[in-house]
Amino acid sequence: MAGTGPVRWGIIGTARIARTAFLPGLRRAGGVAAAVAGRDQERAELFAQENGVERAIAGYQRLIDDPAVDALYIPLPNALHAEWTISALRAGKPVLCEKPLCVTLAETERVLAVAEETGTLLWEAFVFPFRDQFSRLTGLLAGGAIGELREIQSSFHFQLSRGDDIRLSSELGGGALNDVGCYPVRLALELFGAGFLSAWAAADFGGQDVDVETAGSLGFDGGRRLLLSCGLRRSYDTFTRLLGTTGQIHLTNPFHPGPADRLEVLAAGAEARSYQAAGDEPSFTAAIAHIEAVLRGEEAPRQLATQTSLAPARALHDLHASMAAG
Repeated sequence: MAGTGPVRWGIIGTARIARTAFLPGLRRAGGVAAAVAGRDQERAELFAQENGVERAIAGYQRLIDDPAVDALYIPLPNALHAEWTISALRAGKPVLCEKPLCVTLAETERVLAVAEETGTLLWEAFVFPFRDQFSRLTGLLAGGAIGELREIQSSFHFQLSRGDDIRLSSELGGGALNDVGCYPVRLALELFGAGFLSAWAAADFGGQDVDVETAGSLGFDGGRRLLLSCGLRRSYDTFTRLLGTTGQIHLTNPFHPGPADRLEVLAAGAEARSYQAAGDEPSFTAAIAHIEAVLRGEEAPRQLATQTSLAPARALHDLHASMAAG
């Protein structure tokens, strides 16, 4: 679409993240929650009523084909991302798909090929690169605040409260690495570049044969590395250290920072500098605002999946392979 009106979004699925993260971001960005699709009408109607969505639709394809919807958000279980993203792309509907884009490297390659073939815009829902904290971080690194960045130590843990959560299902593409370990991976690829050289991981398994706690590393040229830790059974933790030749940067939450989060620079021979990570803006707002500006013809697209999603998929593939071998 091109024009000045609000972008009308459709939500494929009634996942919790759509309610808690996407919709608050959409409202602040000025978009319209035009429709939500569920597996049955009753479920979709309940979600629409409770979350201020204009219409409820039974069936995902009906929403994709709806001419009154300009763009789609896909928060389905990971194993369903490829099928419904491809369907949306072939229908010419721009897509913001939850991370990881796909469960397997082969699926990712197929989805990205369809995006290239159709020319339909596709984003993977890593929203942190759009936020002001990430711009500050990359500016500090480029300015030599800690010298050369040599190592990233990054965690993402939280505690699942339900034993039947879909993130404990291997059939649905669950597991700690897919759900939250992908964040440190994406951060490292943003800061070190896409060309990782090695991958190692070890995990504890639970649920329906998924990794519930995982530790791993990615190696980059010149001996630079990511050390990651992720899991589904301890208190919320996103603490991340960036270690350089002359100092460190600490971030309490590089991925979804809130008003209480901080970025702190600890450099040799200098006073510590601390910055508030974010105001009260919802985590998804900056990404949605950018997508909407692109669809209105006001901005050139950034962080498209065709530019950014293949390297993380390769890294996750190699980490899973190392996990299985070990």
